[in-house]
Amino acid sequence: MNRLIAGWSGDRRIWRRGLVVAGLAVLLALIMLLHAQIPNAIGNLGSLTDTFLPWLGVFVPVLLVLAFVRKSATALIAVLLPSIVWLNLFGGLISDKAGNGGDLTVATHNVNADNADPAGTARDVAASGADVVALEELTTSAVPVYEKALESTYRYHSVQGTVGLWSKYPLTGAKPVDIKLGWTRAMRATVTAPAGQVAVYVAHLPSVRVKLEAGFTARQRDKSANALGEAIEDEKLTRIVLLGDLNGTMNDRALNAVTAQMRSTQGAAGSGFGFSWPASFPMARIDQIMVKGIEPESSWTLPQTGSDHLPVAARVNVATSS
Repeated sequence: MNRLIAGWSGDRRIWRRGLVVAGLAVLLALIMLLHAQIPNAIGNLGSLTDTFLPWLGVFVPVLLVLAFVRKSATALIAVLLPSIVWLNLFGGLISDKAGNGGDLTVATHNVNADNADPAGTARDVAASGADVVALEELTTSAVPVYEKALESTYRYHSVQGTVGLWSKYPLTGAKPVDIKLGWTRAMRATVTAPAGQVAVYVAHLPSVRVKLEAGFTARQRDKSANALGEAIEDEKLTRIVLLGDLNGTMNDRALNAVTAQMRSTQGAAGSGFGFSWPASFPMARIDQIMVKGIEPESSWTLPQTGSDHLPVAARVNVATSS
């Protein structure tokens, strides 16, 4: 490093070289800093940027290397800008915020309609020790398999359409939640846990697609997110848990109807980003555990099953919640 600095010290061009790299660094910083201002009018570009926002940090070391290659002091200083912005946005997720408390463990898993081993997937999720488990993308033929595999661990359960909820504690008031799809992909039930009653919502919002000719197509997902947000807002119980595949991240402004009124357990009490999809190389956390009126204690991802999603779990504290 000293040799490198010594080699640059007498070079008067270090401030004039690398202006393109410096410009790219500033542009990257502005995209991350102002991502919420990127419009969705064309191909939902704003939501697409929101979804993969953490990955923009990958370009920082690339720009840093280019700055060194160009021997540009201007570029090196400019690269500090996206570094600072990224750390401000996501630095808090790097540290381990998990606590040791909690009195209720919950888990959620999109099991994949084409899962070749539903029984094994059910056993894997049950082995997590979760008190309450939500499953999404259930098929009519697979439901009996999941019911049989989980019956010894979970005495209570309810399946509504393609989503289901299994619990060690009594379930009451189980019913579908209308998320404006024309068929059932969301439900709500009351779990009577030892520390008190909790309203548990399970949801599988419509999928999104990235198409060259249409961009990030998410109109139906966004409509369903708004309907889900309204249902949660109208909930009578003060303790609420949302489990499910929302096909969107906490950064996606299109999910504001839900995310604005709830806390992510991963963001509040997890370690790392908790990416859940795709299971083979997770790039985004679209499977969510969110709470309202409940304190998150820890949050984590579970090992891969026969699904293309990873299961996610969290431990929360019901007793100390109001």
